Amino acid sequence: MSRHNKISLIGQVKNSLDDKLKIGYSKHQDKKLGITNNYIYSWSTYKTYLKHCCYFVKWCKLNYKCKTLDDCKPYINEYLKTRFNLSAYTIKLEACALAKLYSCSSNDFITTPKRLRGNIKRSRSYAKRDELFSEEIHKDFIDFCKSTGLRRKEITSLKGNQLIFKNDNYYIGVIGKGGRYRELLVIGNVDLVVNLMKNAKNNKVFKSISTNADIHSYRADYCNSLYNMFARDLKTLPKSEIYCCRNELAGVWYDKQAMLIASRNLGHNRISVIAEHYLRA
Repeated sequence: MSRHNKISLIGQVKNSLDDKLKIGYSKHQDKKLGITNNYIYSWSTYKTYLKHCCYFVKWCKLNYKCKTLDDCKPYINEYLKTRFNLSAYTIKLEACALAKLYSCSSNDFITTPKRLRGNIKRSRSYAKRDELFSEEIHKDFIDFCKSTGLRRKEITSLKGNQLIFKNDNYYIGVIGKGGRYRELLVIGNVDLVVNLMKNAKNNKVFKSISTNADIHSYRADYCNSLYNMFARDLKTLPKSEIYCCRNELAGVWYDKQAMLIASRNLGHNRISVIAEHYLRA
């Protein structure tokens, strides 16, 4: 038996993904070289891919007695079919994870269900957790979130000394996903944000944050407010500067320039992300 076969399937998955880790490197530069499919640039992505790849190899071992990753590979499409009861986003995530594991493209696998905006459940309707979170008691926190658009992880570690004032506006400097630094514009209840951060000084602005707080919803509010601040009259814009939505949002148009501003302040690069997940038609 070869040395490779002595390693468990889980160990083989971990070794394969470990070899693709490229934490601290510029994904932007690798995009220019067309080599991003070969690497993983964040710990959160690594952990997510590891989890879903382990689901796959355990299934292969149980159903086909597979011992190596090569043994498992022919069963990718069959496995993905068994996952069609899950959300389209989860299935696509698993396809991407397996594509990373095998250094190929998810397009090489069976076509997965389309990810439709209408099927997204997060922050789109009343949830049971809302009963456990009082908006009245946490009003300042909610206003702070809607004025900054910070992610949960970012606001959890936020300190008062991250406040920046320049060009007559207040910004917050944060290190977001993938270790990328950005300075986001403070809007809405600016006085509240400034006061809370100045009072915190070098300490955390919020000592604890409820797990029931719907952070994504507050980010969406921030995104829409920011977009509306910079959106131009679509009737005055050439077609090249107008974003046309597709699928169930067909017929909805946005100003690309305003979308880009909102997207970058949220910590995203692609305007399609905010069209699908944040902006409200």
